Amino acid sequence: MNARDLEIRIGELEPGPLDALTDVAGVSVGHTTLTEGDGVRTGVTVILPTPDGEPCFAGAHRLNGNGELTGLEWIRESGLLTTPIGLTNTFSVGVVRDAIVAAQHAANRGRWHLPVVGETYDGFLNEIEGMHVRPEHTFAALEGASDGEVEQGAVGGGTGMICHGFKGGIGTASRTTEPGHTVGVLVQANHGRRSRLAVNGVPVGRILGPERIPLLETRDDTPTGSIIVVVATDAPLLPHQCARLAQRSALGVARTGGAGENSSGDFALAFATGNRNPQAGPLDMVPNEEIDPLFYATIEATEEAIVNAMINAETMTGRGGTVHALPGETLRDLLGQADV
Repeated sequence: MNARDLEIRIGELEPGPLDALTDVAGVSVGHTTLTEGDGVRTGVTVILPTPDGEPCFAGAHRLNGNGELTGLEWIRESGLLTTPIGLTNTFSVGVVRDAIVAAQHAANRGRWHLPVVGETYDGFLNEIEGMHVRPEHTFAALEGASDGEVEQGAVGGGTGMICHGFKGGIGTASRTTEPGHTVGVLVQANHGRRSRLAVNGVPVGRILGPERIPLLETRDDTPTGSIIVVVATDAPLLPHQCARLAQRSALGVARTGGAGENSSGDFALAFATGNRNPQAGPLDMVPNEEIDPLFYATIEATEEAIVNAMINAETMTGRGGTVHALPGETLRDLLGQADV
């Protein structure tokens, strides 16, 4: 379910057919979700940027750096994304990274790999110190990756995440531009304060305060958490332009109330598939004077992806108590009353 299914329109541009990252041709997403007993609430999500494992141009942006997204220095140096992307919890970055290396070797994709793996902290709901994500969970996510509809909410790396005081997790959305390009966004949303949450300018978080929908018993409204944003486009962008798209995703985070607080690890990675075999050329590019529609698409898709992460997640009880969902119908009714 996406916001559009509830007649919630975010922004002005139209989504792609799936309203998902996978609207960018050749991109696939896979999840492994781990829930067990009272304490295991975690998993891994993978993104395959190209169907054949070929590199593509990429760029990154850091809004606030209290977190990790591995491999960014080589992306900044070379402008190339050369592996699948992994998303998981803070303590499982290493095992997911190593599993991606093993999968690259098994697929005969060379001897040198520097994977990109991002994390957010799920230790309020998940027994994070147990490090329950294993290599086989990453292998399963890679094997099951699909270019179709993307499961959202409390799945994969987003299983135990909390967003603006509601149950969060994985969210995705897309937008198309008049020149005929597509931008897709996927987020692992585990950030923000309830009191700052806004949708289409409506102060949803203040209206739905803890007296209406309780906060997790072991947390107050202090911001504790992070967000990873992955942006994909089929436009022929060069690396510095990918970095500019990644930077604009922070405006989508801000439009929903995210602020890049001191305790937050807020990273964005953007990749562009419009140049096949970019190491050999010849290369195409969108002129900088024509890039604004891609900026707008990135902002809108990021904003909706965060909303979709929340409205697809269900109330979850874990090690630290219960995190309540943001009911999509409730959000729709609030926005309807505000006539937005």
